[in-house]
Amino acid sequence: MPSTRHPASVTVVTTLPGVADVAALAVPVSLGSEPPPDLGHDAASLAVAGFTAKRNQTLVIPGADGRALVALGVGDASDLDLTTVRDLAADFARAVPQHKTLAVELPAGEFAVSPGDFAQVVVEGVLLARWRFFVGSGGDEPLLTALTIVAPEAVAEDVRAGVERGLVIAAAAAISRDLSNCPATTLSAVRMAQVAQELGPPAGLEVEVFDEQQLIEMGCGGILGVNLGSIDEPRLIRLRYSPAAATGHLALVGKGIMYDSGGISLKPSDESHAQMKNDMTGAAAILGAMTALQALGCASAVTAYLCCTDNMPSGSAMKLGDVLTMRNGTTVEVLNTDAEGRLVMADGLCLAVEDGVDAIVDVATLTGAALRALGVEIAAVMGNDDDLIGQLETAGDIADEPLWELPLYRPYRVQLESGIADLTNMGGANAGSITAALFLEEFVSGVPWAHVDIAGTAQQPAVRTWRNKGASGFGAKLLIELATRFEVPSGASS
Repeated sequence: MPSTRHPASVTVVTTLPGVADVAALAVPVSLGSEPPPDLGHDAASLAVAGFTAKRNQTLVIPGADGRALVALGVGDASDLDLTTVRDLAADFARAVPQHKTLAVELPAGEFAVSPGDFAQVVVEGVLLARWRFFVGSGGDEPLLTALTIVAPEAVAEDVRAGVERGLVIAAAAAISRDLSNCPATTLSAVRMAQVAQELGPPAGLEVEVFDEQQLIEMGCGGILGVNLGSIDEPRLIRLRYSPAAATGHLALVGKGIMYDSGGISLKPSDESHAQMKNDMTGAAAILGAMTALQALGCASAVTAYLCCTDNMPSGSAMKLGDVLTMRNGTTVEVLNTDAEGRLVMADGLCLAVEDGVDAIVDVATLTGAALRALGVEIAAVMGNDDDLIGQLETAGDIADEPLWELPLYRPYRVQLESGIADLTNMGGANAGSITAALFLEEFVSGVPWAHVDIAGTAQQPAVRTWRNKGASGFGAKLLIELATRFEVPSGASS
């Protein structure tokens, strides 16, 4: 796996350094206000250049000392929030792609957020905007080497704490992106397990890896069935974060289809081929999030199950009409081998239930129907517990990885009935996201549970603020916010 996370240093100072240490400075300009004097231009002269301070506008101006000054349109300053600040920080970083040393000055009382929170989202926005993935010795843009936050001494301690949080969260999101963008030849299920073993212990995680023989002994027929066509062995990866005096126990289950050809139900050779390698984004997002929990002082125990295998066509591949037996004994008739994610997830959900957790959240690039319904910026969420879904929606708002609840309409469960097994792995032609979630619900045994379908958000068609083009790693920031704020749902048995 290429190492792409930025080695940038982030420092907090009280006085702006010289141009030798800071080559570009963000200069926010509010709509209807004169720009700061340091910019050297009034509103009228900026307007001549087409800059009117509308939100997300940028204009690079040579400073008198040789520094690049980036006029940054913030629109109406009275309605700025942390999501907007993160976006503006990303706009700044992208406006000067050739500059390796950047600075942002903390505004004085322009909007109601804490200095630490401001610093956190600035770090996230800048570092994630400058993230790049490439295989080789070079890339299109130079990496960022230093980010400087200028803040008054009175709030410097709070700002430094925010910087540390931002660094941890940005690194976790970068891990998710790195993994999701890796070619399948680089990142097999076996290699994914090795990455977890490399990243886990330094982050305070216990890592267990279950190989093919162990999965046979465990009766994980979903993972094994999907793996039948692959020359690479499957892996189930279990990560445990166990703080002292844990306030609850959350399980995360991630779909890790390292390459999804569709199996015998072969996918078409259209634009969807680019997404075949990132059908493991759910597992990648969870692994990234898990690496951040100790550093952020997460008070809840979190156990993750990453269900990893290829889905390939071959003479030994899973066939239409096959019946698989899941970990809990449920039998499933396979009507479409390209509905494989729910099969591997079923085994992970069963194991989470056996672990006696208070709640389960699964994350998967599961259905094209979620993409059709909500597009590429909003993930679908469904579940059996309103409290847990509410916690996820709040986490999504904070992380700017938004969710929208779809109905878990149980009358559609009849579409999963089979004449020869307990259920099928496919519903009808419509409401595919809902029938997929109803399939997964069969394996949670009434434990508070929510399903996050990231099929739309996992792949971004274009750059937008801190989001990159390509496999996005969506979900890592969401899960960090959920886990660090997790409260045991009222419907939990413990």
